[in-house]
Amino acid sequence: MYEYIKGKITELTPAFAIIETSGIGYYINITLNTFSELQGKEECKLFLHQSIREDAHVLFGFIQNSEREMFRLLISVSGVGPNTARMMLSSMPTPEVKTAIVNEDVKTLQKIKGIGGKSAQRIIIDLKDKIQISAEDQLFVPALDNTLKIETLSALEVLGFQIKHAGKTVDKLISENPGISVEDLIKQALKVL
Repeated sequence: MYEYIKGKITELTPAFAIIETSGIGYYINITLNTFSELQGKEECKLFLHQSIREDAHVLFGFIQNSEREMFRLLISVSGVGPNTARMMLSSMPTPEVKTAIVNEDVKTLQKIKGIGGKSAQRIIIDLKDKIQISAEDQLFVPALDNTLKIETLSALEVLGFQIKHAGKTVDKLISENPGISVEDLIKQALKVL
C-alpha cells in the first residue's frame, strides 16, 4: 500500500493530477479541494489511497491526511464507492462532511450529487460513532459552493478554457455574486475570460 507521493505536478485538472517522481508519471484522482490547494504549485505531496479492482488499480490523492481518512471512512459504508466518496469530498470540505454526519444532517448530505435520503441515513448510521470533531474542524468556515464551482469549471473545460486560469475567475465571480446560478456563472465567466 502506498502512503504518499512527492513529486512534480506535470498535469492538473479538477478531477486528476499527474505527479512525476523518479521518471514515472502517476495518474492520481483528486478532489476539488485538493485541486484548489495544488493550483499554482509546481511540486506537491499527496497522501494516497490505492483502490484495487478486478479490472484496474486506481490511486486517489489528498492534500491532507484528514481528507484521506474521511475518504476511507466513507468507502467503508455499504453502497459508497470511491467515486461517490470523492464526489462528497469535492462537494464540501472534510470538516463540513464530518459535522453533517455527527449532527445527523440528512438534508446537507442530500445536497451532494448522487446521495439520496437512504444513502445519507446509511452514512450517518455507520459513521456517526466513528467520527470525532476536532478543534480544527470547529474553526472551519464554510467555503464557496464547490458543487457550483465543479459544474462551472467542467463546462468551461469542455469549451476549451484552461482550468488553472478559469478557477480563479470563477472563485471571484462566486464571491461577488452569492446565490448565482451555474448558467449565469458560466455566462459571466465567458465575458471575463
